[in-house]
Amino acid sequence: MCDTNKMEIDDSVYKTLLESTKAIPWKIDWQSKKFTYIGPQIESLLGWSTSSWHSVDDWIERMHSDDRESVVNFCISQSQAGNDHEADYRALKKDGGYIWIRDVVHVIRKNNEVESIVGFMFDISERKKTEEKLIQLQKELEELSYKDALTNIANRRMFDSILKREWASAQRNQQPIALILLDIDFFKEYNDHYGHIMGDDCLKQVARILSNVATRPRDFVARFGGEEFVLVLSDTDESSAIKIAEECRREITKHAIPHVHSTIDQILTISAGAGAITPLNNSDQKDFIRQIDTLLYKAKLHGRNCVIHKASQQQAILTPPVALR
Repeated sequence: MCDTNKMEIDDSVYKTLLESTKAIPWKIDWQSKKFTYIGPQIESLLGWSTSSWHSVDDWIERMHSDDRESVVNFCISQSQAGNDHEADYRALKKDGGYIWIRDVVHVIRKNNEVESIVGFMFDISERKKTEEKLIQLQKELEELSYKDALTNIANRRMFDSILKREWASAQRNQQPIALILLDIDFFKEYNDHYGHIMGDDCLKQVARILSNVATRPRDFVARFGGEEFVLVLSDTDESSAIKIAEECRREITKHAIPHVHSTIDQILTISAGAGAITPLNNSDQKDFIRQIDTLLYKAKLHGRNCVIHKASQQQAILTPPVALR
């Protein structure tokens, strides 16, 4: 009876086992940097015959140019240090296409010196496609989490993030930052008279109009909540902020959205509070928002369809400016 603990398996058995897997085995002599073996599966995967894999130069040349430098430098440094490692990269197929490969590498040492490296190549293209889909889905979900579902502009969460970023920039560069809070006048009455579907359409129209006013690359408009909207304007002083707020008010009236409960010509109007600040180290964002919110409240008390600004807290009476910024 055979003693399995002492049974010897010749090289041909190992070779058969290796070549029957989907993983592609390979071995490189460290001194010569030449392939001493590569599995025949490589030809069905990449199209290159086993005889075409002479040295590491062939491995390097058959790697996507965007991956080449970082992967090669990483693998060489890890191999020199005697560390087993893994690397993902896009491998060139003979037909000109690319597929994702994961190389799992084991370093063989002799007398404390690297003698050779052996490993397996795995086709991870499907896994990469799945990962890319998940990343895209995550990105879309993140975008949705920062977008108001009704108006399709930014929401309050995005506003908080943008204000924090722009505030830090204004503080660092000692530049003014402006804030405009806007509220649709008599919006409850609008909903009561026209219905909530028309109310939703109204909010969408106002969002589009305000977005068309805030046109500079860093101008930001969001739905603040309910029928309130907010503009964050970087590098904008108070006089410019008032002009932009007034332009918003005029554009809304110009579109003549019907509103029977309005105080002016039975069309929809908005009120706004506007102000600017050059933040100091001890300046408080929340306090600034409260100030602008108070100005908006005063605009509503003042009779609506007006802009109250931070400095004078008086109604801003402006002629149409030639250049708003």
